[in-house]
Amino acid sequence: MLVAFVLGVDPPSAALVTASLVLMASGRWAGSLVRAVDYPLLVLFAGLFVAVGALGATPLAASLLAWATRGGTVALAAIASVASNILSNVPAVLLLLPAVKNGASTVPALTLAMASTLAANLTLVGSVANLIVAETARRAGVEVRFLDHARVGLPVTVIMLVLGTVLLLLR
Repeated sequence: MLVAFVLGVDPPSAALVTASLVLMASGRWAGSLVRAVDYPLLVLFAGLFVAVGALGATPLAASLLAWATRGGTVALAAIASVASNILSNVPAVLLLLPAVKNGASTVPALTLAMASTLAANLTLVGSVANLIVAETARRAGVEVRFLDHARVGLPVTVIMLVLGTVLLLLR
């Protein structure tokens, strides 16, 4: 996938080609892989995207976008960080994408990517990857609690967000 991305292939095509190559290289029948799909996870993603679509049509979303667009790097990083831990980082990015579409500079896009990715480490709900780890651990008899995760996530996230924002301000 990384090679395709570096070569300029669009992400959906790169994912499809990568999945096809992995499937062919595995020598397994596609049906066995389809049965291994985590369908509840797909439902979670679908639900998140429906919720974000509905939220995007509200005055609150319009206000957040206006503030993120006018407020500069620090405001966009702050809004992306909070939204990532309320909605999860991918839906938050989809909601905030209009704030980076002016094309005048790469800084807003880099800010949104940096803040949403790093902020996802703050809480379990910040990233679906965190939820997958917690759920897999739970099935194995290990409970990853919200506050246990936050004790590590909070200091790491704050330090990295401050550092990332400063670096972007220095661009």
